[in-house]
Amino acid sequence: MVNLQSDLSVAIGKLQLRYPTLMGSGCYGSGEEYAPFADLSKIGAIVLKSVTRLPRLGNATPRLVHTPAGMLNAIGLQNPGIDWYLEHDLHKYASRPCAIVGSVAGFSIDDYANVCGRLAQRDEIAALEINVSCPNVASEGETFGCDPDLTARVVEATRQTTDKTLIVKLSPNVTDITKIARQAENSGADALAVINTVRGMAIDVEAWRPRLGNVTGGLSGPAIRPIAVLAVYEVARAVSIPIIGQGGIENITDALEFFLAGATAISIGTANFTDPRIPERIVEELDAYLLRRGLHSMRDLVGQANVGITTPDQYEGDEG
Repeated sequence: MVNLQSDLSVAIGKLQLRYPTLMGSGCYGSGEEYAPFADLSKIGAIVLKSVTRLPRLGNATPRLVHTPAGMLNAIGLQNPGIDWYLEHDLHKYASRPCAIVGSVAGFSIDDYANVCGRLAQRDEIAALEINVSCPNVASEGETFGCDPDLTARVVEATRQTTDKTLIVKLSPNVTDITKIARQAENSGADALAVINTVRGMAIDVEAWRPRLGNVTGGLSGPAIRPIAVLAVYEVARAVSIPIIGQGGIENITDALEFFLAGATAISIGTANFTDPRIPERIVEELDAYLLRRGLHSMRDLVGQANVGITTPDQYEGDEG
């Protein structure tokens, strides 16, 4: 790893990051799985797999289907539940050399508030992602992220449980994502993750049946990147809180599209399955890009292709 010469630090609410790179929920485990292959101190944060109030076995198999330029998944929020999670898993995250963001999913507003409040009490957790937009579980999971009022109620309920940074993950499977974004901001969100996966399906033409056990799933990977960039561009015009851009990022060019559209940070998901060093390489090449353009910090880059947006003052404070 070369010595970086630019200031790549960003702030997401109270969360101070040395680098504007987060590892997407469910795509990086707890970090220890990638430690033999990548330097965890050279990424901004790991977003943990979403946890729910009660244990979930997840969806029927098959759960993964490869598609051109992407992947369909229908995991179904499989997790051991918050009680087991707090007792057996969370303590090991204290040793990670980067920030740890907990991810919360639920099937009622009380679920979200309960899990968020319990996670937020732990020192290992620096911030919370509120997953209101999982497209591959029963309708409740999708409804929250597609209804502005329900999104607002979830954010209000979770906001009351903690003063740590709340990041709300938005669904692209809506008519107008900016309405959801504004409601989340007005209800207390500190940042928005834009976007979650796009609903899709694949069919086995020999067996004459859907290839996923759940029938439908969430499409991720490069196939959804133009959708995600547009969503970031539009949401950046609608809100004044930081945006974490995500969806199909594989290299520095992809990352720059999101930054220029208005994202303060990026989250890398599917690409980690094929190359664990992509986050490090993006940081190195981002530093080189800023130097080549005569820029000194992320402040000079974010939103520069999105004329007319009001970018928040997201870069003050100490590095963390």
